Amino acid sequence: MGAALDRVTRLEPALHAFLHLTADEARQEARGWDGRYARKGSALPPLAGLPVALKDNLCTRGLPTTAGSRILEGWIPPYDATVVERLRAAGAIILGKTNLDEFAMGSSTENSAFGPTRNPWDPTRVPGGSIRQPAGFCGVVGFKPTYGRVSRYGLIAFASSLDQIGPITRTVADAALLFGVLAGRDALDSTTADAPMPDLSAVLNGGVRGLRIGLPREAFGEGLRDEVRGAVTAAAETLRDLGATLVDIALPAIAYALPTYYLIATSEASTNLARYDGVQYGLRVPAAGLYEMYTQTRAQGFGAEVKRRIMLGTYALSAGYYEGFFLKAQRVRTRIRQEFEAAFASADLVLMPTSPTVAFPFGEKTADPLQMYLADVYTIPVNLAGLPGVSIPCGLAGGLPVGLQLIGRALDDETVLRAAHAYERATEWHTYRPRGTGEPGTGNVGTGGAQR
Repeated sequence: MGAALDRVTRLEPALHAFLHLTADEARQEARGWDGRYARKGSALPPLAGLPVALKDNLCTRGLPTTAGSRILEGWIPPYDATVVERLRAAGAIILGKTNLDEFAMGSSTENSAFGPTRNPWDPTRVPGGSIRQPAGFCGVVGFKPTYGRVSRYGLIAFASSLDQIGPITRTVADAALLFGVLAGRDALDSTTADAPMPDLSAVLNGGVRGLRIGLPREAFGEGLRDEVRGAVTAAAETLRDLGATLVDIALPAIAYALPTYYLIATSEASTNLARYDGVQYGLRVPAAGLYEMYTQTRAQGFGAEVKRRIMLGTYALSAGYYEGFFLKAQRVRTRIRQEFEAAFASADLVLMPTSPTVAFPFGEKTADPLQMYLADVYTIPVNLAGLPGVSIPCGLAGGLPVGLQLIGRALDDETVLRAAHAYERATEWHTYRPRGTGEPGTGNVGTGGAQR
């Protein structure tokens, strides 16, 4: 624990990864676990003493939770999210709450009301947002489970049919360990699946021999950087060498995933964020009347991207446009899911890049929201279909990490993790680290290039 906190203290001024640290509480909990370790023979939970950081859109009893927004600045939830309860029960120690785009609306943390987080490989570049995309940009593992495998109770809602919780870790084995703790039916979230969990430790080393891995031609065309294409194609060949069979598949509807996602997500956001009005909790701007208080609170509390998405969603749900926009997007979403299901008739997994580029410089896409949205072009179809997906390091391009994405059938999370683990064990990309992640303020934190 001391090593983890020392590293956070050393790097935090340069990276700004945390919005709130719980160093004293973490040290106290660690001492308690040290005592239990010293008493031989006592059973310990699976995450005993493991330091974990939580994205700041997960409710934590007694700790500030802002979702990266001024409208919730200073708010302290009276309860823990289900996943937080499960982490604590498994022995995890909460180090603090990490930064994010406001209400998770973004791909770079540039929309955070509290300033951006910087990529440890190059502090002039973004770290990404969500799960798989930041894992790809930062050279680590990010696992998004099947929708419904992990409870969303206590997650501050953005788009309820798309919001998901998953681990970002150094290795696939660690992701599987955390997933095993987080997953399971929750009576407080009616969307959670009542499905049995396999023993992941028993299946993780099963390899890929005999698996059919589909390569969708639509994911390797225009817009994909050549060096990213090369790294991902080489990763596919590695999986073939390990015994998998590569097959060509077609997913033509994923070309429409981006507009579909941003109609559904903004519509749901418009509804979910209506609760932030200055009445019950969070920011309240004093005003002469109720209407003025509503409008001034929301005007000052929400950032530009959140306001943009609320307006887009309100428009899409308005009379005269609901059928032409929101319902049509839902039909395309169904089509995307059906195409994945058809692809899984001839493939056990789908392989594609995590992102079309490596981490991009700050400011490069902020003036053009569409270009920012395109950074998620390969992860969004998986969200719409509710499928499990993982990003693992598969190379370097210009000294920056490239992410490989593997996608599985609904509720077949274990095959995704098994294949990712096989690739990780056969390669060394997960062992590479940013150069110079030493003393802060020296200007060499993540200056490109890598060390092992």
